[in-house]
Amino acid sequence: MRLDEAALARLVDANTEFAIDLYRQLSPTAGNLFFSPFSLSSALAMTYAGARQNTARQMAQVLHIDPRRLELHAAFAQLQASLAAAQESGQVQLVLANSLWPQIGYPFRPEFLALLQKSYGAPITPVDFEHATEAARQAINAWAEAHTAGKITELLQPGILDDLTRLVLVNAIYFKGDWASQFDPRRTQDAPFWLTASDSITALLMQQMGRFWYAEVDGVQALQLPYAGDAVSMIVFLPAKEKGLAAFDAAFTVERLKRWTADMEEREVMVLLPQFKLACSLRLDAVSYTHLTLPTSDLV
Repeated sequence: MRLDEAALARLVDANTEFAIDLYRQLSPTAGNLFFSPFSLSSALAMTYAGARQNTARQMAQVLHIDPRRLELHAAFAQLQASLAAAQESGQVQLVLANSLWPQIGYPFRPEFLALLQKSYGAPITPVDFEHATEAARQAINAWAEAHTAGKITELLQPGILDDLTRLVLVNAIYFKGDWASQFDPRRTQDAPFWLTASDSITALLMQQMGRFWYAEVDGVQALQLPYAGDAVSMIVFLPAKEKGLAAFDAAFTVERLKRWTADMEEREVMVLLPQFKLACSLRLDAVSYTHLTLPTSDLV
């Protein structure tokens, strides 16, 4: 049975609210920031499936979901299926994978495990954290490496797991695609690129002139760059004023995000985009999230 579009729209809005909340918590961190909010909301939704009482209420608040509505996990299943369908044309690769790693013999409720298998496609692989912690860590890391084309080789660092670990939920996303409108490498050249309001470096900037969906509103430039097949695209936001990143961060809300994208129209645009590589490691248990606590007595 296909879920109604309204339920899917509610989930997308909730995930966006969560993503912006988390961005606000992480953005004061020095340096570049790169994270996958969908991975995090998926993993937390799987955890929420086993939460009860106060933990469930607090997690619902953080995830911006209505605990009175019962379609959450079915909506996640549909959303994951729609994202995975983007690679059916064969022009991009988009792999979404979840997995569940419980302690051997630990009495998790069968309905909890069955729900994660059904709605999140999460295979269940019991391991022995208590007596073979390192072997369990290596098994989980090998799974993550296999599902990210070798890009993530050390998902769990040494020391993260111990003999008291009873359950690990893993979400992995791998994407690879070519631009629908390719950048000519002969036009790539050095140019200034601002790191902060006061510091710039010389970086390689790709460039092309073409017709793209574009908007300039609220002092923000918004550009949509489709990948081959047009099922997936990147949306880039840039302050229209030089050194305007702080003002952009202050204005970054769900309502404005919707307005910035809704106001896009197709027009001739000169695009300059730096070549870059980002890597980022985050510990969410170190994030000050005032609305979320997880008393283990409320988890199945």
